Amino acid sequence: MVKICCIGAGYVGGPTMAVIALKCPSIAVAVVDISVSRIAAWNSDQLPIYEPGLDEVVKRRRGKNLFFSTDVEKHVAEADIVFVSVNTPTKTQGLGAGKAADLTYWESAARMIADVSKSNKIVVEKSTVPVKTAEAIEKILSHNSKGIKFQILSNPEFLAEGTAIQDLFKPDRVLIGGRETPDGQKAIQVLKDVYAHWVPEDRILTTNLWSAELSKLAANAFLAQRISSVNAMSALCEATGADVSQVSHAVGTDTRIGPKFLNASVGFGGSCFQKDILNLIYICDCNGLAEVANYWKQVIKVNDYQKNRFVNRVVSSMFNTVSGKKIAILGFAFKKDTGDTRETPAIDVCKGLLGDKARLSIYDPQVTEDQIQRDLTMKKFDWDHPIHLQPMSPSAVKQVSVVWDAYEAAKDSHGICILTEWDEFRKLDYQRIFECMQKPAFVFDGRNIADVEKLREIGFIVYSIGKPLDPWLKDMPAMA
Repeated sequence: MVKICCIGAGYVGGPTMAVIALKCPSIAVAVVDISVSRIAAWNSDQLPIYEPGLDEVVKRRRGKNLFFSTDVEKHVAEADIVFVSVNTPTKTQGLGAGKAADLTYWESAARMIADVSKSNKIVVEKSTVPVKTAEAIEKILSHNSKGIKFQILSNPEFLAEGTAIQDLFKPDRVLIGGRETPDGQKAIQVLKDVYAHWVPEDRILTTNLWSAELSKLAANAFLAQRISSVNAMSALCEATGADVSQVSHAVGTDTRIGPKFLNASVGFGGSCFQKDILNLIYICDCNGLAEVANYWKQVIKVNDYQKNRFVNRVVSSMFNTVSGKKIAILGFAFKKDTGDTRETPAIDVCKGLLGDKARLSIYDPQVTEDQIQRDLTMKKFDWDHPIHLQPMSPSAVKQVSVVWDAYEAAKDSHGICILTEWDEFRKLDYQRIFECMQKPAFVFDGRNIADVEKLREIGFIVYSIGKPLDPWLKDMPAMA
């Protein structure tokens, strides 16, 4: 029986291994992590991450050929294939701080694999890593190998949170990069055979190691660039009276461009986009490609500009001050159908409003109060380090209350900010909300999900990103 072990029980490792276990009942799959609480959650009825369909997959295979354990060394020693899915956070200090990936966790995983291995292994990079990481890992493994052979493969994930299980069931492509040597090609074939249980052969792409590593960064950079492009256009739409939804629809019907990732919003978030672009910038800088680095820097700058623009629009619309005013925040996760708050635009918007002394009442159907308070007090990039290295649970931000539904958040508020496109926010009884708010009552739609005309009929003053401005707002330009 082939044995697979995955180091790291997070957003990538957990769902990926669960689907492999489901589709390959003849393979034993162990997911290991040093976090006792995280592994306990994977073994319970309350999984540590929310992802539609994940519960069912885990319950079908757990205890049969899918195991979650803190006995990291035992499972690594027994495995034929070891996936490494540990964090690669952005460095917070030292060389490359704020841009380069911190490979501390990767390196310690590689050293541990070398220490405990008694048989030849295929080691698979599943985390997003900078180009040439495999070379560093190879050096660590070969210098500590005690005669054991290791083959390194790069197998980046292309999952979108909220649809991860469907993405795993029917991937656009599976990418496997390896050495162009007989042993390297053999290792590629072994991993290919695992995926071939359910993925059509023409969707399994094989490349050299460096192409696979760079393809992941490139894919995320291209997607983020599309979002920044449409968000840059949204500012111009507001200035000219154009409607960004109509513009993006017209652009998206061009088959060379396509409609995906052209929704204007308050900005992109998630664990990958910003981190991967910063990583790409650092690699470009290290290779003397300053112009290329500057090009990608602009994608992040536009994203920051969009979040600042939104905050400025809120403040300027409300007589240039939100001091002491209650603002309802609907949605804190970076997108719907996930509880993930990593790099969510909501953090920067909330911090911007708190900086102007607003009182915030926050509701999100999947994000806990503890997580929201932690996010609002944590320094940038700290979120991606293991929880025991993050700042201790901070004293709560006094101006923030976290509530159990949208109506409670909106009660007695001066304005509502929609920051996540949860379906339930489309169906709210906005007449009921309007009646319990302070007047004038504002809606700032950061996701373009509200029915603007209907809200204006009720009596709201509405700001929707990239849409023609409410007459009220035209007289109060947002300072950029």
